[in-house]
Amino acid sequence: MLESTRLVNRPSIAKPQATAKILDAVPMLDLQRQYQQIREDILAAVERVCSSQQFILGPEVEALEREIAALTGAASAVGCASGTEALWLALVAAGVKPGDSVITTAFSFFASASAIVRAGATPVFVDVDPGTLNLDATLVDRQLRDRPLRGRQLGTQQRENLCAILPVHLYGQCADMDAFDRIAEEFGVAIVEDAAQAIGAEWNGRGAGALGVTAAFSFYPTKNLSAYGDAGIVTTSRPEMAEHMRQLRNHGSPRRYYHNEFGWNGRMDAIQAAVLRVKRPHIADWNQSRRQHAATYDQLFASAGLTSNQTSNQPSNESCAPVRLLARSPQAKHVFHQYVIRAQHRDELRQFLAERKIGSEIYYPLPLHLQPVFSYLGLKAGDLPVSEQAAREVLALPMFPELTEAEIQCVVESIAEFYS
Repeated sequence: MLESTRLVNRPSIAKPQATAKILDAVPMLDLQRQYQQIREDILAAVERVCSSQQFILGPEVEALEREIAALTGAASAVGCASGTEALWLALVAAGVKPGDSVITTAFSFFASASAIVRAGATPVFVDVDPGTLNLDATLVDRQLRDRPLRGRQLGTQQRENLCAILPVHLYGQCADMDAFDRIAEEFGVAIVEDAAQAIGAEWNGRGAGALGVTAAFSFYPTKNLSAYGDAGIVTTSRPEMAEHMRQLRNHGSPRRYYHNEFGWNGRMDAIQAAVLRVKRPHIADWNQSRRQHAATYDQLFASAGLTSNQTSNQPSNESCAPVRLLARSPQAKHVFHQYVIRAQHRDELRQFLAERKIGSEIYYPLPLHLQPVFSYLGLKAGDLPVSEQAAREVLALPMFPELTEAEIQCVVESIAEFYS
């Protein structure tokens, strides 16, 4: 290994043990394994749609909506074309309109903020909790009280027009919804969940999707519950919002060729709904497998001496540990859409893993407030330091239900070899 990648004063790291089976590669995600388990059911579902000749919306979508509402505990669900479309629908139904402002995290996928802009509003980026990397409710509260922060404060006009907060349940762990509920009640703002990565997750026993006035889910092919193309859904506790979203996804039309407002073509394809209906009964078991894989990763990292103990909602103070795990809230039932570590020499480690054909990904390499498209907001490097530091350190490791223990062991052994 190059000397530049070695650690100074590194902890004692156990020498990697040889795996029982030599592996040619460990993929970041392997959808083929899942498909082979449910292939016949999938083909039958697609045939059912083709025979019905009802390809957009229709009975399959309506059935999926009922099933997802039951899964999440929400009153209603509205199927749509993508997770991005779901975010836009959720925001508009919650009352976001042109000229408004919406607080959200700077550490998320672009759609979390672009949907705010599409609704005509201004995103207000706030930093994340250093342990979980979810939107920091304490900092949101300070922003609303107009107290000094390291970064820039909300302008007067933004405070007056602030109508919603969009927390993201990052990597499959719910944000601190107790805190956001208190903020919503005190300041009279709507909570819109970005639950794109969190189908099946819970907070204090309540399902993601039933924690805000509306919530957006993505069924992108990499998600825990995934379509065979783009699809999304919005859940809500308010039937009138569900009816509004059904119009918005269909060009603002309550009935064919009559339009009450400007909506969009955001309808869900029936084939995607049918595929999702085959997969939905498996989601609890698949999520449990993800939790078991995460526990295996945790144990192997600890046994290898790569991590230090971390039980609080703060990152470890032992900076000599080459790998740090994200904190897990005791109130949260995590579904591990991704298993993410914070790694010293992250980019060199990723290259090292790639050379051994071990998949990894960076979610996310550049915080939203530093994206060129948001330069008009006037934020600069240093304004949201926790998000910026996370972007330099996070690395997602292979995670999917069919992942084997031997593959996880191979990943951890390779990481131990890199740091040895």
